[in-house]
Amino acid sequence: MWRNRAQTPISEMMPEFENITANEEQEPLHPIAIEEMRKHEFKSSPIVIEETLADGSNYKRYIASYTSDGLKIYGLFTVPISDPPQGGFPAIVFLHGYLNPPTYKTLERYVAYQDGFARAGYATFKPDLRGHGQSKGESVQSNFSPDYIYDALNLVAVLQADTRINRNKIGMWGHSMGGGITLRSMVVSKQIKAGVIWAGVVGDWEDLLERYRRRTPWVSTAASSSTRSSIVEFTDKYASPSANPRFWNTIDAYTYLGDMSGPVQLHHGTADDSVPVEFSQHLRSALIVAGKTVEYFEYPGGDHNLGGKDFGLAMKRSGEFFDKYIKNSP
Repeated sequence: MWRNRAQTPISEMMPEFENITANEEQEPLHPIAIEEMRKHEFKSSPIVIEETLADGSNYKRYIASYTSDGLKIYGLFTVPISDPPQGGFPAIVFLHGYLNPPTYKTLERYVAYQDGFARAGYATFKPDLRGHGQSKGESVQSNFSPDYIYDALNLVAVLQADTRINRNKIGMWGHSMGGGITLRSMVVSKQIKAGVIWAGVVGDWEDLLERYRRRTPWVSTAASSSTRSSIVEFTDKYASPSANPRFWNTIDAYTYLGDMSGPVQLHHGTADDSVPVEFSQHLRSALIVAGKTVEYFEYPGGDHNLGGKDFGLAMKRSGEFFDKYIKNSP
């Protein structure tokens, strides 16, 4: 049975906190603690058009850039070819999954995914997360660093300041690694109105490091040396999640599901050989317990990318969800 932490005060999960007096010094929070990330200042900056691409069916396409924590971040930006509705266009921050950072290219992957939302009347921006392609900065192991979350949430601030965009109608879509970033972003910031996650790395820390470690190749294989070294570093210092929940709960989005900024829709193929479908099943159950709105779809035999026969249906469901909770919401 899954543990329910979404509605449990942090002081009850970590009773040691209750015994700290005003004269005692509390250990600083880790940089990836949810409460620590909430202290970060997310700043707007202008969207700079770097290159104008061929138009889509009913939208403009650009290679564009913005600034995230002083770093120039590139990405694919789309804007509908029409007069904006009152208040501006609804927008979607589009977060890619793991791709080899040095060989990553802005237009190589996810173009069809992003096109579907662009054609439906959304402005979209897929950032090339720091260290990917031309984006400045160093790539990181996403589960053990706040950096990609900061790139995503700085982009939310950028879109909110853009006169073409409705600042109150911004959603987030994430695949795989991008799904995990979406989940954590939605408990760090209240500015994301709804989120859609495909095949997301959205298990809790016991799922990631204990229950399903053997079924996540990017954790269990030697090819994932940076991931393995991060795991060793953290578990050497903090022990395992089940042995030291006091620490791991502070960095786990599941502890804060009661603070989710909006509804979530989850999609997962049952034949996914990169991210166990149980991750999405667990998150669905935990969100229900937390009293949050969640839609969940499984695709029998579906792969990690929900390609082939599953793609069209998953896109249709995702578009309808964003329309309901972003475009057509008050």
